[in-house]
Amino acid sequence: MESQSQKLNVIFLPYLLPGHSKPMVDTARLFAKHGVNVTIITTQANAFNFQKHIDSDYDSGYSIRTHVLQLPSAQICFHDEVENIKSGVSSDMLGKIGDGMLIPQDQVEQLLPQLNPDCLVTDQFYPWTVESAAKLGIPRLYFYSTSYFSTCAFRCIQKHKPHESLDSDTHKFSIPGLPHNIEMTTAQIEERLKTKNMMTDYLNAVCEAIIESEIRSYGTLCNSFHELESDYEQLYRSIVGVKSWSIGPVSTSVNRDDKERAKRDQKDDHIAEEPELLNWLDSKQNESVLYVSFGSLTRLPHSQLLEIAHGLENSGHNFIWVVRNMNEDDDGDSLPEGFLERMKESSKGYIIWNWAPQVLILNHPAVGGVVTHCGWNTILESSSAGLPMITWPMFAEQFYNEKLLVDVLKVGVSIGVKGNKFWTKSGDNEVVRKEDIADTVKLLMGSGEESKEIRIRARKLGDAAKRTIEEGGSSYNNLKQLIDELKSLKISKSLS
Repeated sequence: MESQSQKLNVIFLPYLLPGHSKPMVDTARLFAKHGVNVTIITTQANAFNFQKHIDSDYDSGYSIRTHVLQLPSAQICFHDEVENIKSGVSSDMLGKIGDGMLIPQDQVEQLLPQLNPDCLVTDQFYPWTVESAAKLGIPRLYFYSTSYFSTCAFRCIQKHKPHESLDSDTHKFSIPGLPHNIEMTTAQIEERLKTKNMMTDYLNAVCEAIIESEIRSYGTLCNSFHELESDYEQLYRSIVGVKSWSIGPVSTSVNRDDKERAKRDQKDDHIAEEPELLNWLDSKQNESVLYVSFGSLTRLPHSQLLEIAHGLENSGHNFIWVVRNMNEDDDGDSLPEGFLERMKESSKGYIIWNWAPQVLILNHPAVGGVVTHCGWNTILESSSAGLPMITWPMFAEQFYNEKLLVDVLKVGVSIGVKGNKFWTKSGDNEVVRKEDIADTVKLLMGSGEESKEIRIRARKLGDAAKRTIEEGGSSYNNLKQLIDELKSLKISKSLS
């Protein structure tokens, strides 16, 4: 057994957006389960979302804790507003978020020497932490919460600008420099690559600061695994020029049974709803249910909700649909008249408002497919469960992730979305019609040859995801190798 003085002390600094904070907290818990002393620095509002898991790990004997920053009174209201960022964001708040004000730099830098860290793991949106780590003479690991593929695709488009020679946003171009032939349209890439205005200038400046901090970091921690995107793992290292460690899927690593899966996304006021949901799932045949969710940030307009409702109903397949409305208090007025009653009577559809125990649902044997916005966390969780996907990207890197699923891994079917909008305006995307929704659901969930081949590939990917985190697997070995390397750095520092 190592003494406390010999153990590695690692600080984690997560960003407050759900898609960023959840995988980093899972990663912190994974480090603790490998014998590392872990401290997560965050705000009170964000700690509330995961503290029960940290307490549970601590009670199980792991060295992990949360350090909550005491914010100035002027920032408390702002952080309370950020806690509800999933309901919408003002341009003023967006600027503060982009400037990294969610975690005050001065407070963190005053705190770090007291915690005596051997390594700092921070979200990409805290580029200033490179300097913080340098002042302490310790490595900073850049935590990237999306795919290698999306990074490589973006960097290649940014460098070669293949879209600039096209006459139309709808004309296709091939992305230069990738191992696979990936075709996109100008309409599908981020606004900041094709438009110049005050907002895109600001976003590009933020991006440049992030890229610089990435290059100056000791290395990158990526929530991915070798079997998922090995070609792009190698290409990323070549393009960026830093070490990287693929240690994912981290959610699967730390949530290995139904109890853990339920706790990961659990809200106290929804605990009572789980037995009803599980009873409904238990009543369905294996692989007969489609899970439909568009992530925590997207709010779809009324017109699109109507099309989804009719499309799912007309497909004839069982489904669970997580509906997140512009108004979180919506009780069904945004859905077609009589829809909820018909679904309850027929037991074909199960509607969940605003929140769902996603990891628990995806791993239930009744679930056979997913409709996803192509957020990286949902892709990893679905892949780990061996599930094929209908891809419905909205914004940012999600259109690249769609290409990975459909064109490279061939475990997805595209719904056909054509336009990439900035995430605060993602509800303005073109409306996907009910006929296209129903046809795509029938294709994925049906018994045709294409569906069978997609399912076979998805199951193989799920098996690979489970193997990679077991002892001897690539992600397991990568994490062990990284921890050993950080320990060697600590010893070298103490000797010098």
